[in-house]
Amino acid sequence: MKSRNPQLAAVAVACALAFGAVQPASAFVFIDPANLIQNTLTALQTLEQIYNQIKQLQNEAKMLENQARNLASLPSSVVNRLRANLALTQRLIDQAKGLAYDVATMDREFARLYPEQYAATVSGDQMYRDTQERWKNTLNGLQTAMQMQAQASKNLNDDEGVLADLVNQSQSAVGALQAMQATNQLLALQAKQSIQAQRLQLTQDRAASLELARQAAATERGREVTRRFLGSGTPYTPQAVDFYGR
Repeated sequence: MKSRNPQLAAVAVACALAFGAVQPASAFVFIDPANLIQNTLTALQTLEQIYNQIKQLQNEAKMLENQARNLASLPSSVVNRLRANLALTQRLIDQAKGLAYDVATMDREFARLYPEQYAATVSGDQMYRDTQERWKNTLNGLQTAMQMQAQASKNLNDDEGVLADLVNQSQSAVGALQAMQATNQLLALQAKQSIQAQRLQLTQDRAASLELARQAAATERGREVTRRFLGSGTPYTPQAVDFYGR
């Protein structure tokens, strides 16, 4: 069998020649150089195969190590921090006073407090109480919007820390899974900020709508008060008066 490594074959031949040269002259042991070289080459080839198997096992171990690294999860997650921030903004909306965010309840209360036209059975005292309640709704809407603005500002400061952590995790990711998880958490941060911005816009639009509705209701109340003051009879018609009998 011919060795795949010429250098190993040369070493085997040299060893065989040297072994034959060191035999004492008085010894009557016959050594077949060709057989010795063949045996040595066979041994070397066996060692080479063992070496290649060891190298293959090392490569497989390295591959498994890389796979384990790629499957390693991030040591921490920012999802809970993002959820906590969103929960604070949602709590502000849930605690909002005045007109409810529930559609059915809002429709009923809006029809009562912001009528297109006052019925004749509604007393002046009731109209006054409705005016006070509308004013409170406007103030509550403005307060909720400002609270949301303050919370959003605080959340943005927290988001800066979250973003820094995610960038560090992404840059120091040891495998594909960690890099993907860091990217997913960056997308979660972006989604959280989008939801927060929508909630902030919602409260601001609500405050503006309450004020516009209050103004419209005030106009209708003024019209109704004027109508009741004038009554349904013949209105007064001014006439010229001659104090000197002319």
